[in-house]
Amino acid sequence: MNQYTLTASHRNVLFGAMGLGIVCLILTWIGDDAYHTRFWTNFLHNSVFFTMISAMAVFFIAVCITAYAGWHTNFKRVWEAYSMFLFVGLGLLLIVALGVYMHWHHLYHWSDEAGVQNDPILKGKASFLNKNWYLFGTVIFVGTWAFFASKLRGLSLEEDRVGTTSFTQHKSMRFWAAILLPIIGFTSAAMIWQWVMSIDAHWYSTLFAWYSTASAFVSMIALTILMIIFLKSNGYYTEVNENHIHDLGKFLFAISVFWTYLWFSQFMLIWYANIGEETIYFRERYDNYPSLFFGNLVINFLVPFFILMRNDTKRKFGSVSFVAIIVLLGHWVDYFLMIKPGALINRNHAMGHGHDAAPAVGEAAHGAEHGAVAHTAEHASDFVAGFSMPGLLEIGTFVGFLGLFLFVALTVLSKAALVPKNDPYLEESMHHHVI
Repeated sequence: MNQYTLTASHRNVLFGAMGLGIVCLILTWIGDDAYHTRFWTNFLHNSVFFTMISAMAVFFIAVCITAYAGWHTNFKRVWEAYSMFLFVGLGLLLIVALGVYMHWHHLYHWSDEAGVQNDPILKGKASFLNKNWYLFGTVIFVGTWAFFASKLRGLSLEEDRVGTTSFTQHKSMRFWAAILLPIIGFTSAAMIWQWVMSIDAHWYSTLFAWYSTASAFVSMIALTILMIIFLKSNGYYTEVNENHIHDLGKFLFAISVFWTYLWFSQFMLIWYANIGEETIYFRERYDNYPSLFFGNLVINFLVPFFILMRNDTKRKFGSVSFVAIIVLLGHWVDYFLMIKPGALINRNHAMGHGHDAAPAVGEAAHGAEHGAVAHTAEHASDFVAGFSMPGLLEIGTFVGFLGLFLFVALTVLSKAALVPKNDPYLEESMHHHVI
């Protein structure tokens, strides 16, 4: 079968997942604080996570096209379907951006314009950390990603319609892919700085964009493996074999190691330098979120490393799918740890707690660290629902967003042939073999 049909049972499951997510968001709103911080952090967390997965899908399509790769051709429609979520992701992140613009939430300390004037660090970053950059950057950059994703998919579908194998459309795809790569490389870093890193506005890291992007990329690979195995279990993608899964497993293994390298590099260099304005980020998570901090490393490195180290394990659908599930959940928790601690500090600041945390004019770098400790002392030993650990509402919200993502992807998959008909690299993919 080369034409996927979204069955009523699958549709009902996805609608049920989305319904659960909506219910969890409503319950979160009802039981939240005055600023609805838990609601907005959950919304931001999942919106960024799945939008970045979609962005990594179109990024990897462009990488494969410009590298003249053919191994992925028979299942490339999965990545094309994932990339179409960018239109939905744009809408979700536009809600967050409007929240910044209209002061619907207090996720970002820098969005308090009056407070910025009394904070020399935030005042120095105000040319970039402001509501206009956030709103228009989100619209323009994510809109650009979505345009390129639509363009590449359109050219891919055009290959099906030409009737014969031709390099004409593929040359056009290579042209657009080459333009996309530097654009998405620079703009994704700028947006992840705004969406996530600026929650901890006094902190910065030149490795953060690499780190968070690697997390999203390996999540995309994990979700690709799970989607292909799901489709094969329903009688589709009979041409996709253990060799393709083996290569996806290699990416799952390799990028997990690369993510760990970035995790260690970022942590080790900041720890060794011991500069207050840099250590505040890790000091907060190390002291107050130790289970998530160290569990993040165990789940996202040790599990894929030891299970996928053996070459034959990457060929076993059961083993690879198990690791893919663990990695997907693990990197969702990774984004949780990037967002929640800083958002809780900002919430406490907005509610009038920890005013002494803002460094005074001329204060040394150590003062920034002292300010962060003053901020976090309020909850150092307290369990805060939805922040200290993902709760049932967070898990339910994740299920809802996952259902939305899969619904969009499966709907797009049902609109065209699963295996492209006239791609010039199709035969290479069909006969792909890894020793």
